[in-house]
Amino acid sequence: MPNRKRGFVWRWLRRTLIALVLLLVALFGALVVSSSWLKSFGGTLSGERLERARRSPNFKDGKFVNSVPSDMLEPGSFWTMLKDQLFGGEERVPAREVPVAFRTASDYASAPPLRVTWMGHATTLIEIEGRRVLTDPIWSERASPSTWVGPKRFHAPPIPLAELPPVDVALISHDHFDHLDMATVKHLAASGTRFAVPLGIGAHFEVWGIGRERVVELDWHESTDVAGLTITATPARHYSGRNPLRSDRTLWASWVVAGPTRRAFFSGDSGYFDAFSAIGTKYGPFDVAIVKVGASHWTWADIHMQPEDAARTALDVRARLLIPVHWGTFNLAFHSWNEPPDRVLSAARAANVPIVVPRPGQLVEPGTTKPGAEWWR
Repeated sequence: MPNRKRGFVWRWLRRTLIALVLLLVALFGALVVSSSWLKSFGGTLSGERLERARRSPNFKDGKFVNSVPSDMLEPGSFWTMLKDQLFGGEERVPAREVPVAFRTASDYASAPPLRVTWMGHATTLIEIEGRRVLTDPIWSERASPSTWVGPKRFHAPPIPLAELPPVDVALISHDHFDHLDMATVKHLAASGTRFAVPLGIGAHFEVWGIGRERVVELDWHESTDVAGLTITATPARHYSGRNPLRSDRTLWASWVVAGPTRRAFFSGDSGYFDAFSAIGTKYGPFDVAIVKVGASHWTWADIHMQPEDAARTALDVRARLLIPVHWGTFNLAFHSWNEPPDRVLSAARAANVPIVVPRPGQLVEPGTTKPGAEWWR
């Protein structure tokens, strides 16, 4: 074979081989991404976990239920919701940079008896009598099973996850993607964090390779002791499901964190209902109530409280300070990104409820920190 012809054949073979290698790499990458994407949806309620769910008074006809009947949408409101979603003219994403107070590990080298750092959305770091508690930790760029699509953060977390000091326990209110983030909990588990979760959510952790010894599943009004703290799951009015084909197969909850002398309440994601008053009577008073105010719309009132309801909740649970959360990080609703703090601040003032609306990363000490500037404006 002439040299020119051999050279042509060799170049063709080499290019073909390179193309095949690149194709295999792409297919392998797609398989890995697909596998990770599928895993993000978590596990299923089955076996021993299902048997325990069946013993719960909150489990009916194969699903968890609210103690007060609740609808995803108020009757007859679907078209209103759709109109507001498609044609609302609100500023749902900040036009300017959110003023984050960035932190380093040295900021947490020592702490007062009680301090709260809002990390964004429903994620807070509660330092309570020498222990650290995280609520609904999400450090990922998107509140989504995908790294490519889905609600994207308005601001960076105030501290990188790798620099976060050791956390004793993380509380999960329910399993929606903006409250239970697979990447974050896997990182926390690897660093030694334990988790308190509502019934059924342990199935997700198993799929993600997190051992049962790190996870305690609780029904409402059940408690566990972690690092000298008493952690209690308390009622919420919401729903659950990472997979739309398996809705309400995991429970949702609010949480009580009780130290020797300090107490904190975390509402999780919930509509307003009379259980908050009962929580205040049984577990209060609280030094601080961390209550959701964002992602609200009147058509969702049964399962997403309005900002004004957060002030009522703080009164119900007998909290000495209200810190509003679940706003200002993701575009999840049909209101301006900074509407919730204005509304809750007005309601809290009218009801004489002490309130601090912190910047992401701001250190808040109940009884010491002043309300401060209305930075979201």
